[in-house]
Amino acid sequence: MAVSRPRRARAARKRAVRMGRVEHDLTPNQWARLLALWGGCAYCGTQGAALQRDCVLAISRGGRYTVGNVVPACASCNASKCNDEVTGWLRRKRLDEQTFLTRNAQVQIALRDPAEPA
Repeated sequence: MAVSRPRRARAARKRAVRMGRVEHDLTPNQWARLLALWGGCAYCGTQGAALQRDCVLAISRGGRYTVGNVVPACASCNASKCNDEVTGWLRRKRLDEQTFLTRNAQVQIALRDPAEPA
């Protein structure tokens, strides 16, 4: 079923309002560091594909583009996750929840201390 233009336009306006309500402070340098530390999709581990910024806590649920909330995701994982809660989504997709959470913690520590290997 195709989504009507007015519905799409309404959704785009709602997203613009949500995006305007919060401060996004992810810098290009931080994004480049995240890409380097993860080395691929944070969820499925795919390497070599174009990666997108995905908010672990979706913007529609109060998240924002910050270094602590953004992970690189392949287009498939990003579209599939949508605005779902990350651990529930990982379980439904039968991806390794524990590996993601552990690796995310390691990356966050490495971002705080550049001398710390990821």
